Amino acid sequence: MALCEADEDIPVFKRTTLHKIMHELGFDFNKQDGRTLLVEREDIVLWRRKYLRQIKEYREANKTIYYLDETWVNAGHVKTKAWLDTTVKNKRQAFQDGLSAGRKAPTGKGKRLIVLHIGSDKGFVEDGLLLFESKSTKDYHEEMDGERFLNWFINIVMPKLEPGSVVIMDNAPYHSVKAEKIPTTMWNKPQIIDWLQSKGVSMDMSYLKKELLMKVAEIAPQYDKYLIDETAKSNGITILRLPPYHCKLNPIELVWAQIKNYVGANKSTFKMSDVKKILDDSIALIDANRWKNCCDHVIREENTMWHLDDVMELAEQNSFIINVTGESSDSD
Repeated sequence: MALCEADEDIPVFKRTTLHKIMHELGFDFNKQDGRTLLVEREDIVLWRRKYLRQIKEYREANKTIYYLDETWVNAGHVKTKAWLDTTVKNKRQAFQDGLSAGRKAPTGKGKRLIVLHIGSDKGFVEDGLLLFESKSTKDYHEEMDGERFLNWFINIVMPKLEPGSVVIMDNAPYHSVKAEKIPTTMWNKPQIIDWLQSKGVSMDMSYLKKELLMKVAEIAPQYDKYLIDETAKSNGITILRLPPYHCKLNPIELVWAQIKNYVGANKSTFKMSDVKKILDDSIALIDANRWKNCCDHVIREENTMWHLDDVMELAEQNSFIINVTGESSDSD
């Protein structure tokens, strides 16, 4: 069945042709979920567009671009898939034939290592690894705090970055410690007045709290800044933050996947000391070539997103919806 027959200005496609085109554009025909809709929120689209424009400018200026992120590795981490001999039906047969039934997986995840690193298309930053054992079973993001992250970045990493470089990171709370606190509705009037007066704004107790907060809003953009951004800027380094829900634009995510795969495939025990050793070995294997491949993949993702934004805007301008059942309809 041909699609889009109702509008003579729209090319006529067979369904198979349309599916092929959509796949080439980077679409998958899957059940929608909430995250897909979040990614296309107008504010996130604008954030993504701004990010793509900025990183393109930095690349054209030949700036070194570093990517950082955290991950975790459990002591009980194993590969979930393996090649299985389907002719072996049970453990008894494997024993009789002198074969292994496979390594037994642990009953729990065990202790957890938190891993933080940074790299570019030239490889990991030398001696930039931060590795520590988790003291909790909570989400690993709760194990990292702003003080630990700032100390690592300022004292260990920043001195090793190339002058004028760019550092890409996400919007985790510990990446986003404010340089100073900005008054909110939770502050009382005297606190707000003190803050305003410290900025050279004359105030007194006759002002309503709402009026004071309006004054705060007028000057807040001058002071609502991140501590790490300002510290990096003073050292000639630029911080660029990823749009929310866009981890695929960070090549270190692909690097982590390779490292975890290696750890899961090569551990002989589930002791934390052995996990640390295997983790160090896996990081050493991720050389500049592997990093560059991951960065090149992300550049292709960026180009796809840039193109798709243009395609989506054009579709909105044309005001039509393509329905894979073979129908087309005009939007209101």
